[in-house]
Amino acid sequence: MKLIYRSAGTIFILLSISLTVNGQLIPERQWPGFRGYMASGVLDNANIPESFDFQKMVNIRWKIPIPGLGLSSPVIWGDKIFITTALSSSDKDGIKTGIYGDGMPVADSSVHDWKVICIDKNSGKPIWERIAFTGIPKIRRHPKSTHANASMATDGKYAVAFFGSEGLYCYDYNGNLIWKKNFGVLKSVAFDYPAAEWEFASSPIIYNGVLIIQCDVLENSFLAAFDLKTGKELWKTNRDEYPGWCTPNIYKDGEKVRIAVNGYKHRGGYDFETGKEIWRMSGGGDVPIPTPVMGKDLIFFNSAHGPSSPIFAIKTSAAGDITLKPTGVPNEYVKWSIPRGGSYIHTLLLYRDHLYNVNWNGTVVCYDSATGKELYHAKLGTSQSFIASPVASDGKLYIVDEQGTIYIIRDGVSFNQLAEVPMKDICLTAPSITDSMIFFRTQKYLIAVGNK
Repeated sequence: MKLIYRSAGTIFILLSISLTVNGQLIPERQWPGFRGYMASGVLDNANIPESFDFQKMVNIRWKIPIPGLGLSSPVIWGDKIFITTALSSSDKDGIKTGIYGDGMPVADSSVHDWKVICIDKNSGKPIWERIAFTGIPKIRRHPKSTHANASMATDGKYAVAFFGSEGLYCYDYNGNLIWKKNFGVLKSVAFDYPAAEWEFASSPIIYNGVLIIQCDVLENSFLAAFDLKTGKELWKTNRDEYPGWCTPNIYKDGEKVRIAVNGYKHRGGYDFETGKEIWRMSGGGDVPIPTPVMGKDLIFFNSAHGPSSPIFAIKTSAAGDITLKPTGVPNEYVKWSIPRGGSYIHTLLLYRDHLYNVNWNGTVVCYDSATGKELYHAKLGTSQSFIASPVASDGKLYIVDEQGTIYIIRDGVSFNQLAEVPMKDICLTAPSITDSMIFFRTQKYLIAVGNK
């Protein structure tokens, strides 16, 4: 099979679906962290089956139970999948679905095991499992949360798990613990009511042998970089920020590598080498969760909590304080903005020329990514509760509601739903894609969809 693949201005002509160059796996073809490469949520030329059925097990490669509770999305490199979970014989409430106003934490103070699991992606068989930490959680969880929310990060040699107050752990591919760090209690709580403990959820990211973590918590928020091989701290930058659950991302301004972070008091960009602030912007949803996404020399942000729910398209050349004035008129670094329309939880999906926003009531809004012009607004199914961020492959978007129904829609300027596929299990986790397969993590299972 000949496949033409373009990345960063370079065209690779690949002669087989192995997708390697000089015997090395192409990072852009892996799913190395939350929502894949650069959190894009996209893997084209994946050849996922056109149809599948979970009840009749049509095009279901395997389905394995995952003990405990976890919302970490599967991360994939080569033939290995990495996920996390937290186990307790007493924490039996599960995940509470639906939309409700009570955000008080689950009343559980039992001993938990925080576990890292490595799985063979082709067979579903565990390769190794490691208990990273055992103890009573230092922060309780929201009813819609778990004690293992953050997705892992991998570069094909190391795999990193971040359990918030229970620590940061780096393993090699054989499951050997290489290094670990403890940051004390990271107070992932509601900024205006600290008794509402919701647990940590920002995933680590890896770029060029450096691990980046974003810790926006009630006290002493920070962004930090560590040498992946040794765990040595390279820099740590304090942030004046409310608690948030955003995962950072990487972008480039010309040849300069930057880190983008979402936030309420301090959305912005930082220098990858030094941690120095490059630009900042305040405002938006005051409990930020979505990850920034990149493309077309723009960084796309959204958030929604409290009175504001903006979407911003920020130029990668941004510098200084670019906070919009009350009039909302874009400045030289804000290409376009929408004052209301962002999502509380979902990360945006930039696919081809379209920017998709999914909200927790199941509405999908498609924008022209260059201008912010709305192309369509549609509602998926009858469910009023969607949490998992969307992903895309080969012209199709995959969106899952909390009850585990997968909605498949066609990329385009008008709404075109292709299928509605029930899994019959709670799902709050973004799917993950690899060559010829897509993975869904539900409350109880990890399921591989692919041609048998």
